[in-house]
Amino acid sequence: MLVNMNEILLPAKEEKYGVGFFNAVNVEMARAIIETAEEMNSPVIIGTAEVLLPAMELERVSEYLIPMAKKAKVPVCVHYDHGLTFDRCMEALRLGFTSIMYDCSTLSYEENLEQVTEMVKICHSMGATVEGELGHVGDNEGEGKLLNPSDYYTDPAMAKDFVEKTGIDALAVAVGNAHGDYKFPPKLDFDRISEISDITNIPLVLHGGSGLSDSDFEEAVKRGICKVNIFTDIDKAGKAGIEKGIAEGAKSMFALIPYEIEAMKAVVEEKIRLFGSEGKAK
Repeated sequence: MLVNMNEILLPAKEEKYGVGFFNAVNVEMARAIIETAEEMNSPVIIGTAEVLLPAMELERVSEYLIPMAKKAKVPVCVHYDHGLTFDRCMEALRLGFTSIMYDCSTLSYEENLEQVTEMVKICHSMGATVEGELGHVGDNEGEGKLLNPSDYYTDPAMAKDFVEKTGIDALAVAVGNAHGDYKFPPKLDFDRISEISDITNIPLVLHGGSGLSDSDFEEAVKRGICKVNIFTDIDKAGKAGIEKGIAEGAKSMFALIPYEIEAMKAVVEEKIRLFGSEGKAK
């Protein structure tokens, strides 16, 4: 069933478990995610991000994600992640996405506050939810890499002000996490997560989840993280599945699809169990 983010994350916050958000840039990814969620009776958040649109345009993504979510036996939120432009966020809403992350985290605090507040008004009028980001979650490499990530950590007092003034439904925090592959084990600031959770009282989001240890995830969820973003792990699993199929003699794309889906389902199953959302579908 197609739902917005609150219908999934508010119960997660109350019962202290996490829910995975998985990017799905093709039908095989979407199948792996939703089928596994159904098998495990888990709510799930699925979607794409603006930086991934070169792989599959937003309208094409909506053509398979929205119908699949509506037919699913478990709650599925279709989320547009890291929306960088107002126009793209509006497009996602028009296409039927039920949740938007409007990422203005690289702007000044005042600009972030103003733009996200306007997005919340629009989305809430349409029954959609909004995720904002305060502080800034950089990348592990490339142009988005931060030289001193701690300079961009989320400030708890500022987070309280941001949440109260914008009316957002979930807050992405910068606490030592980063997007992409981690070259060295990250050190998450768990006390900061706890403080932000206590002071804002809304579901918190951990971006850059691929590559964190099991104990990192468990502790982060315990401290207030309700949504965990995963892409790199499932993306790499799909590639590994295809490579396995080729090594075992598959001669066509048709023959490779089961290998790809099986490998990605294994990752989704692992994360659902780890985050604690198995059996939580309502």
